[in-house]
Order: sequence, then C-alpha cells, then structure tokens
Amino acid sequence: MLEGYCVKCKAKKPISEAVEEVMKNGRKAVKGKCPTCEAVMFKILGGKATPAAASPAAEAAETSLDAAAPTGTGSTPA
Repeated sequence: MLEGYCVKCKAKKPISEAVEEVMKNGRKAVKGKCPTCEAVMFKILGGKATPAAASPAAEAAETSLDAAAPTGTGSTPA
C-alpha cells in the first residue's frame, strides 16, 4: 500500500482506495482517500506513463476498413 501525505491530518498515512491514474502531462499518479478523515489524497509517481501498444490484429482491422471505405460518391456537384 502506498503512503502519502494528508494535508487535513498533517501526517503521512497509507492511501486507501488507491487508483493509479495518468495525468494530462503523461505522468503517473495515485489518487485515494485518507483512512482517518476521508480527505482526497494524491501522490505523483516518478516517470512517464507508457502508451498501450497496439496489437497487430487491431492494426490489420484498421487497414482493411480503410480499403473498404468508398472514395467518392460518383456524382459531381452542380
């Protein structure tokens, strides 16, 4: 269990109900609650989050959808 600082209790405590999140800037963080006062606790973790690697099957499905899409309507606007 991760330990964070509760600003309401002014003490280091374990973070309960911890959930790992990715912030807008790509950094990983943990958000949870203080076990004593139920205040929201937030701890920034080191390092950048790595994007999920796309599977080759998903890439193949995207290319087959692109090939099947019509390129035009066949009529010219008046």
